[in-house]
This record gives sequence, C-alpha cells and structure tokens, in this order.
Amino acid sequence: MALFTDDHRVALPAKRRGARIGWTLLIAAILGTLGFALVPSPYVIEEPGPVFNTLGQVANGAQQVPLIDIPAHRTYPTSGALDMLTVNIAGSPQQSPSWFEVASAYLDPSRAVLPLGAVYQPGTTVKAANEQAAVDMQNSQKDAIAAALTHLGYALPTTLTVGGFSTKSPSAGVLKTGDTIVSVNGQVSDTVNGLRAIIAKAGAGVPVTIDINRGGVAKTVTVTPTLSTGSNPAPILGIYPSISYTFPFAVKIQLENVGGPSAGQMFALGIIDKLTPGALNGGAKVAGTGTIDAQGDIGAIGGIRQKLYGAVQSGAKWFLAPYSNCNEVTGHIPKGIQVLAVKTLDDSLTALKAISAGSSTSGLLTCPAK
Repeated sequence: MALFTDDHRVALPAKRRGARIGWTLLIAAILGTLGFALVPSPYVIEEPGPVFNTLGQVANGAQQVPLIDIPAHRTYPTSGALDMLTVNIAGSPQQSPSWFEVASAYLDPSRAVLPLGAVYQPGTTVKAANEQAAVDMQNSQKDAIAAALTHLGYALPTTLTVGGFSTKSPSAGVLKTGDTIVSVNGQVSDTVNGLRAIIAKAGAGVPVTIDINRGGVAKTVTVTPTLSTGSNPAPILGIYPSISYTFPFAVKIQLENVGGPSAGQMFALGIIDKLTPGALNGGAKVAGTGTIDAQGDIGAIGGIRQKLYGAVQSGAKWFLAPYSNCNEVTGHIPKGIQVLAVKTLDDSLTALKAISAGSSTSGLLTCPAK
C-alpha cells in the first residue's frame, strides 16, 4: 500500500465548490451589467441649461455687456429679472449617452430622455444642427425686436430671404443664399411660419412656383418640396429662411453660443421694459419661454419641463409659459413656482402688470398644477 503520492490536489467539500461557482457567476453578472451600462444608447438627455436675465449683463468675449443694448434711443432703468431659459442636450449622433446615464436621467424629474432621432434628424450632423439653431436664434431675435417695436407703435417693412440650405435640400442649385422670397404659388408671406404653412398646404412631391428677387432682378423658379425626416415629418423646401425688418433704430441682442427660437418672448419683454418707464415686473424675478412672431403671437417650445426646473433653480417665483405647452406643463410643475399661460405678447404684459402690482392672478390663464 502506497503511503505517498505525487498528486497534491485536495478535493474541496461540495459546499465550498458551490460557493466558488456562485461568486464567479455573481462577479460575471456584475461585470456584464457594468459593461452593458457603459454601452452607448440610442437616446439623448435634455437637462436644464444656463439662465440669462434679458435685463442684465452677459459675457461677450472678455467683456461684460448688456444682453439687450439700445445705444441710439432713450432707455429707462429696470429692476428684477426677466429670465430666458435654455436646455442642454447631452449626447449626439457621434457620442450618445450610456445606458447608465439614461437610467440615471429617468430617475431625475428635471431631466428627460428622448430618442436620438427626435433631436437629430437621420443624416444630420451636429454641425448642421448647430447651424440651424443659430439661424433660429437670429430669426427669433429679429422677430422679438419686431414684436416689441410693433407693440410700441412702429411700422416695420419686412422681407424674407434664403439664409442657407439643409442637407440634400431640393432647393440647392435653384435658390441662392440671399434670394428674397416674394411669393410661393402666388401667396405672399413675410413670416417664417407663414412660409411653412404655404409649403405644408402644397404638400411634398408637388412642384411649387417661387417668385424671388435676386440682386435686384425678379425671377421665377420651381422647386419640388420633399418630406422632412424625424418625428414630425412635413413638406419642406430645405432652406433656412431668414427674416429681415427695417428697424427705426438699432436694438442689439448680445448673446453668444445659444441657439434656437424659444427666447423670443423674453427678448421682446426685455426690449419693451428698457424702452418704457417703470419696471414691467415690479422688480420681481420672472422667468419665461416661448417663440414669438412680429404680430406678438407666442408659440410652443421644446424642453419646457427642464426650463421650469431651471427657473426654480435660478430663484424665479413666476413663469410665463406658452399656452400651447400647457399639456406638457400640467402635472409637472416644481414646487415654489407659479405658471401663467400666455398666447400673445399682450397676455404676457397683462401677467407682468398683475405681478408688478401684487394683485391676484386668478383671472389670468394658467397651466394647472395637476
């Protein structure tokens, strides 16, 4: 009988073998979950962005300058704040958030998770999206100035021009940057929304006749609208329309690196406040958002829930929201802020008058809390 052996392996008890297998599976599951959590997702995240007081100062290069500057016309002292709000987008077609970041955002009421295609149309680069946002911001500033000055009684001649072209634009090679759009299918519109309505009525795939002025020469061209991609497809000419007004004096909006059209309402209110005696807001801190056109109509915007949280974080007690956004606002109003719904610039001024006077807002439009 052998007393020794060269096999030094010792058999483990069954319980210890089971424990080792269990730990191995657990570690593998954890590593697999962590690995999956770091995989890019097909989503982007909206979150509250910087807040800017339209009555205050902003950085412009190395200097602090008035956000709204009216150098050649009498202006009046203002107080309090008329805050415009922004939304940050975390993610892009080239670098989307991880599943871990998406899961975290779902648990945060101040953030929203959106499909990538809802923000960036298929085939759209970040550069192209930023260019469109910059054009939208420029147009919103012009519309805001026009709305404010129209409210104050100034008459403003208007023109609509081609500011640029989208990717695979059906108008490329037919229209040129700088062309003045006189009419489409014989219908005249001097607003971007009006132009879009005419194209929507014509439909995709149906040629439209466009009368233009190019360098002082009248021309007629034909373009066949295509259907845009994304969550809300619509017939488009594939141009970035730019609206131009002839203003009686210069109004400068000096805000850098912010895009989109949603600050129009607050720009208009800031301009009116500076051009009229007394503080529109009575010195209160009021925030708001909404597009605006030259006629003073206020339109819906994206990311309003994130802007509500941005307003609360900045200390605002009042929020002016487009009435057409109330379906997104109701049930999602953070504590500490009251939301007043507005359809027009006149509604906004009425709301500010009530806030300034400290009177009841019960007779005004609101977005219900629930």
